[in-house]
Amino acid sequence: MTEEQFLRDSEEHVDIRSEAYREMIAKSLLELGNNKRLKAAIEKAKRGEDVTIAFIGGSVTHGAGADPLHLDCYAYRTYAGFKERFGREGGPHIRFIKAGVGGTSSELGMIRYERDIRRDGAVEPDIVIVEFAVNDADDETKGICYESLVRKALAADNAPAVVLLFSVFENDWNLQDRLAPIGRHYGLPMVSVKDAVTEQFYKSKVEGHVISKKQFFSDIYHPTNAGHRIMADCLCWLFDQTDRCELHQEDICLDQPPVYGSDFADVQLLDRYNGIGAAEITEGSFSAADSELQFAEMDDHPYGSPQFPYNWMHASESGSDSFKMTLHSKSLLLIYKNSGSDDFGNADIWVDGKLAKAADSHAVNWTRCHAVILYREQVSREHTVEIRMAAGHERRKFTILGFGFVK
Repeated sequence: MTEEQFLRDSEEHVDIRSEAYREMIAKSLLELGNNKRLKAAIEKAKRGEDVTIAFIGGSVTHGAGADPLHLDCYAYRTYAGFKERFGREGGPHIRFIKAGVGGTSSELGMIRYERDIRRDGAVEPDIVIVEFAVNDADDETKGICYESLVRKALAADNAPAVVLLFSVFENDWNLQDRLAPIGRHYGLPMVSVKDAVTEQFYKSKVEGHVISKKQFFSDIYHPTNAGHRIMADCLCWLFDQTDRCELHQEDICLDQPPVYGSDFADVQLLDRYNGIGAAEITEGSFSAADSELQFAEMDDHPYGSPQFPYNWMHASESGSDSFKMTLHSKSLLLIYKNSGSDDFGNADIWVDGKLAKAADSHAVNWTRCHAVILYREQVSREHTVEIRMAAGHERRKFTILGFGFVK
């Protein structure tokens, strides 16, 4: 063993059987919430019935920092812990869905939900874990998109349990103060990794120190394998405590005003594959398809899946005709590709004849899906949307990944 390997292995060692570790994990339980739905899922699993546990979030949910990513990420570890606790032997009746996409907020997550969690209606998850506490600085609505996603999940006919998970960055930051009021409003279980780990980072062993920042974080954003293990143990602690508690007889109440808003709870994806009948589209010079996309390992797959492959791309040789779309809707979001390539340029987005957005392909200089709101109104009406390359960028590329719309 090299000195470098020895140091790494020493740093990754965490005494998971210690009382201090148990106390750290217990501090993650921010709220047990109304347990009716979560206990229903646990009891289904105990009876050997099919149960689906699903995760949606950003790069932490994707598994960044874990090695191997698809098996050592917190999501897979949590699924394995749930199955070990409550599953019946001899049958694969506990199903795992993971839909984490790096660098994206709930603004995109709410649009992805039907496709990536419900698989366009083929799946009804029993438990949905939502992790956007370190991504939602990019949410233009400062909570409305997140609450819309939460309400979208809660409103499903099969009444799934929704758990809010608050991860944390190396600088001890997250958006828990903004997002936790949503959980309290609906009586949701909430787990805070921040509450578990940050205080003990600064303690001595005698005071209860368990793990250092260097051990927990692989970089300033993402957990190591040890960090992912702790996140999973925090969620499994919630499961254990819920299993021990008496059942709440009344379900959570959705028939109440939202905390921030739920304007996008009925948002739908529109791309070349989904929802195309909702709009009249003229592709113009955006007739190509982009295959150099952001990839993410979904579920327990060791391979990446392309994000928004049914897109419209303007290529340098395509000409200069605008992409035009007419549709009835209250709200509309554009999903477009950020890129680190100089081949990509900017586009202007016009709504009803007025310039609404200037879309910069280099808002971040790496390949990423980016969502922006084009309009948000109270009443549905017909709108016309035109997307054309910005002046001087006609010979560059621009990819429309899709749209999110509310009828």
